[in-house]
Amino acid sequence: MVFSKLWLNYKKLDDTRKRILISCEHSLKESAAFEELQTAMKAMLPEAIVLWKSEVFDDDSYLIVLGIHPELDREEYTIAASLNITEICGGSEAGLLYGVFEFLKRTALAGGFIGFNAQAKPSQPLRMLDHWDNADGSIERGYSGKSFFFKDGELLVNERTVMYARLMASVGINGVVINNVNVRGSAKRLLTKDYADSLEELGELFGRYGIKLFICPDFAAPISVGGLDSADPLDERVINWWKECCASLFSRIPNLGGFLVKADSEGQPGPFAYGRDHADGANMLARAVAPFGGLVIWRCFVYNCAQDWRDLKTDRARSGYDNFMPLDGRFDDNVILQVKNGPMDFQVREPVHPLFGAMKHTKLMAEFQLAQEYTGQQKHVCWLVPMIKDILGFHTKHDMQDDRVSRTVCGVAAVANTGDDFCWTGSELAAANLYGYGRLLFNEDTDLDELAEEWAQLTFGDDEQVISAVSEILKGSHKAYEDYTVPLGLGWMCKPNHHYGPDPWGYEFDRWGTYNRADRNGIGVDRSPAGTGYSAQYAPEWAEVYGDIDRCPDDLLLFFHRVPYTHKLRGGKTVIQHIYDAHFEGYEQAEHFAALWASLKGRVDERTFKNVSERFEEQLNCAKEWRDIINTFFHRLSGIDDKQGRKIYN
Repeated sequence: MVFSKLWLNYKKLDDTRKRILISCEHSLKESAAFEELQTAMKAMLPEAIVLWKSEVFDDDSYLIVLGIHPELDREEYTIAASLNITEICGGSEAGLLYGVFEFLKRTALAGGFIGFNAQAKPSQPLRMLDHWDNADGSIERGYSGKSFFFKDGELLVNERTVMYARLMASVGINGVVINNVNVRGSAKRLLTKDYADSLEELGELFGRYGIKLFICPDFAAPISVGGLDSADPLDERVINWWKECCASLFSRIPNLGGFLVKADSEGQPGPFAYGRDHADGANMLARAVAPFGGLVIWRCFVYNCAQDWRDLKTDRARSGYDNFMPLDGRFDDNVILQVKNGPMDFQVREPVHPLFGAMKHTKLMAEFQLAQEYTGQQKHVCWLVPMIKDILGFHTKHDMQDDRVSRTVCGVAAVANTGDDFCWTGSELAAANLYGYGRLLFNEDTDLDELAEEWAQLTFGDDEQVISAVSEILKGSHKAYEDYTVPLGLGWMCKPNHHYGPDPWGYEFDRWGTYNRADRNGIGVDRSPAGTGYSAQYAPEWAEVYGDIDRCPDDLLLFFHRVPYTHKLRGGKTVIQHIYDAHFEGYEQAEHFAALWASLKGRVDERTFKNVSERFEEQLNCAKEWRDIINTFFHRLSGIDDKQGRKIYN
């Protein structure tokens, strides 16, 4: 089984010590923290021996003391490091493990043992990855090979899942959903004894690394695997079936965290079929898992996917707020509503979802997508971490002590971008999203420039030219992608179904509510109070800004307003000239990134160089298509020439 170790590929240090001494209580000798230290030290100091509680300590020794301090929070750690001795303490084995990974990271970046003091605990309590893996081994919206959790209906636990747990723990992930929210095939039987043994084994592995195991159940499981004729959440037979199911599951899998549920959306079963609402469905499941400390995470991605394009008032963007806001306060304490970062579907630019800060009596968590469904599918480099940080730091303007999104939620989840490819994420550079996402949730104050350089160094080594080039590519990649694809918050304009490549009217007359309303007179969707009224779902201060065409931020203008092509943006450009300029400039940036990578030939290993080079070739081809098709589309509609006279195809 061959796979990359990514940022945990420990390299030799510039140190000549002969002994590494690890001192800890006997109970910690079997911990993941102890094992990780052993593994790392053997790679970093290959000529040294690693000992437990040796009596010998001299100039050729380095001592690492591990301990549990109950006065610390469970996931908190402290580190007191010097040139000869380091003490790492955690509030639990999970906190200790996080401390060990922080010590190893700083040691690796410095190239040797250094003195420092650190104390940290996570910014977010629940830091999750959601895998859209199917039991047959396929991955919905997967761009990195097949599943490493499932193959032909079998749940796998092997050396790759161990490496996965190490990688996730190293960046602070503490919850993983292993199967697709669209529950299909034999995944419906994850609730049954068919998978009990393998789920127990995987749960034990995850627990060792401080990770809770979650699964997505079929809401209609009482019918699909239980033999009942109903899944009505208020039917006593259904209620009792779920109680018995959960009692059996949690008794076999002590590290089971609970369920992630997609209901009544895009064809998935749910409580609406029985005249019930989301609170009825979520609370029924929550009461079944509550005796075992379980959570029910209920997705808010629900909308009517049978919209008529002729209807100018119905608005998919409104659906999350309209469906869930009236239910505020009706959900049980162990229900968390999982809200997408924006109201549509993981577009490169959307406004922050209006539910954040609005639901004051309901627990929420934010959902992002590391799988690059709409941002280049891991063929284009697009570092999403700055966008995630911006959204978590967004001030909702609701009446609360701290109105940032990060303070209105009790956790964050992201759709994973992993698969069984050698490098885990399809593109070697896409792993920066996985690493940065976890690091950001653990410390929301993380400096993004430092984070990009840190990932590049841990992944590619100490070559300054490599670190500089990779960091520059990452930091400029999101803006470049946005520039050469979809302008000013408009969204979509991609090919239907697979969502890769340009198709300006691909969804324009379809049922999905993803319209741009472009014609010869103008472009954009009127979501002001005079239009669909979506802008009024925000706190009054933002509602006034978004609803006013003269105050709306330029980068969201076409999301909220329909404007003529000659409408002037704040910088003085017209909308049409901005579209032309952005698409030419975005493509030029992509060319620049490809040239930067090409300059690293011989400085990174050949497999990695080829992997990224091939993807840059595809990125340039696709970016050129985006540039030319979008510019030509708008030129033909508007009849307005590019002021700079660049080539537009007519």
